[in-house]
Amino acid sequence: MIDEVTPQLVVDGVIPLQPVISPDGRWVAYTAATIGQKEEHPSSSIWVAAADGSSEPRQLTDGTSKDSMPRWAPDSASLFFGSDRTKRGTTQVHGIPLDGGETEVLTTWKSGISAYLPLAGGRLIAVVAVDEPTDEDERRKAERDDAQVWTDTPACERLRLLDLDTGRLSVVDGLGDRHVVELAQRPDSGPLAVLSWAAPDLDPGIFTCALHMVDVATGKVQDLGPAALEASSPTWWYTGDAWHLCYLGTTPPGPIGGRAVFDLLAPELPGTGVAGEHRNLTSDMTVCPSGLAQVADGPPLALFADGLDTAIYRLDQETRRFQQMSFVRGWVGSLTASHSGEVVAAFVSTSPETPNVHAGPPAGRLVRISDTRPELRGVRWGIQERLSYQASDGLDLDGLLILPAGRSRHDGPFPLVTLVHGGPYDRFADRFSFAGLLSGQWLATAGYAVFLPNPRGGEGHGHAFATTVAGAVGMDEWTDIVSGIDLLIANGIADPDRLGIGGWSHGGFMAAWAVGQTNRFKAAVMGAGISDWGMLLATGEYGRLEAGLGGSCGWEGAGPHRHDQVSPISYASKIHTPVLILHGEDDTNVPIGQATYFHRALRTYGVEHEFVVYPREGHSILERNHQLDVLRRTRTWFDRWLVAPVSDRT
Repeated sequence: MIDEVTPQLVVDGVIPLQPVISPDGRWVAYTAATIGQKEEHPSSSIWVAAADGSSEPRQLTDGTSKDSMPRWAPDSASLFFGSDRTKRGTTQVHGIPLDGGETEVLTTWKSGISAYLPLAGGRLIAVVAVDEPTDEDERRKAERDDAQVWTDTPACERLRLLDLDTGRLSVVDGLGDRHVVELAQRPDSGPLAVLSWAAPDLDPGIFTCALHMVDVATGKVQDLGPAALEASSPTWWYTGDAWHLCYLGTTPPGPIGGRAVFDLLAPELPGTGVAGEHRNLTSDMTVCPSGLAQVADGPPLALFADGLDTAIYRLDQETRRFQQMSFVRGWVGSLTASHSGEVVAAFVSTSPETPNVHAGPPAGRLVRISDTRPELRGVRWGIQERLSYQASDGLDLDGLLILPAGRSRHDGPFPLVTLVHGGPYDRFADRFSFAGLLSGQWLATAGYAVFLPNPRGGEGHGHAFATTVAGAVGMDEWTDIVSGIDLLIANGIADPDRLGIGGWSHGGFMAAWAVGQTNRFKAAVMGAGISDWGMLLATGEYGRLEAGLGGSCGWEGAGPHRHDQVSPISYASKIHTPVLILHGEDDTNVPIGQATYFHRALRTYGVEHEFVVYPREGHSILERNHQLDVLRRTRTWFDRWLVAPVSDRT
């Protein structure tokens, strides 16, 4: 039994990533990485586990480099993976036999590769990479002539074919300057489906998604037309007489809404027909698709977020509707299927169990085949309860409550910290809440009750639920959160005089929004949060997508603008709650200016706050020492304002 939960216990653990099942369904390969990465050289390793759980997982690579992206050879006898072992920070494709042994370096592309896909037959690999630098590029780099001109052609990722027999890497010219994002080969050794953007930047990239077919033998390309906003996961399936492509995308008209599965009839080969209309297969469902898995000779499998839980579905060939096959009480992610579709693998986490690789039949029970954090079973955690309650307008909502470790409801009321998820299109599933920068169990082991709400705008309740926040962030989602807090106070669980709130990304926005709407919170943590939606559109990497949440761009006219009405900065003069602001210096999603702006406003109005910037960090905090600081600092902040005597709070 572990007597004390330390921040080191959180960040020094190993998490599994990127599971992929072998074509024959016998093995599952996955990446294992330490949560807190080393500043000088992040590392990870490739592991293999028997899909039936008959043997212990085996480590294939030594973990001294950043090994990731495992992919199976078509015969299931060997693996490919990406690694920076030849040059740190530059990923190349490597090969290794299933039984281990020496690795083989397969690419030496100077700029490295970003994605790849072994093709049927075993002697070709589709590779996605930018062009090699020209002599002029090298000259400009040497002379530090690195001015960025917006009219320059961006460095797009191009599709290339690697011949393993000759080592030749040739570009597929028919895609022009389209930026290649994802690939999927038709299971009958047929053409490649290619998902591309008009440019590498998220804006305009995600607004300009398109699908293409590439004949691997001839290099011939056929455009299949525009795809939905934020399209991803192209997946082939066979109806018995024709091939179709389906993929995930945002439900029209967007840009804010639930994910949907789209489907289109594909030509037999490039140039042999016209692509069919893109049809939404999930338009009337109240659950949300979160992943697709390709099966060789039949319809695809799919993961659906269903409230606090997750289900595996299969597309019915006749009705073109998804039918539920199995249900998991908790969270499931990264579904992958064998060639026949009879065995699947995925990550699974329930309230008492950390995420691990599970495998089994899609219509049956998935069995755990990895065990990355056995040490956590020796900890006394807070009891996690499922909550069902109603919003102020009567809408049914759900969420989770974590009680302080070793305590029950009868021991309340407790200091309560509400943690708001990011997104906003995300959710708190009924999974183990320990990883992450603002961890529910980390606070519960310190004596806090923790509320994890799923307000409107999130995943798991269909498109209508998700689109509620379009142009209205901080409105209904805020009152949904308040309704849950009021319920916990009424039930004697939360102490109304000891309330805190925090979150990261959109959750950080909600924390900043909350303290401008009420003084009932005694402390708040704003992690990588938004303070001004107009400025985020101007400087954040998602660009115009943010206007879908904020409601306006600012360039429509002199105003007033909708985004000002839903920006926390507009309410800074009303804030009295102490705020801890945490932000990565190199964040491109929510740039550091959002935090600086809020900090300056709080300083102007004399609000107690701390502003902490983590160098080298982006939107997520990855370095071990920084993660340790976030954990210690957030708990100390809540202790100071929610637990400490009044005389110690200044």
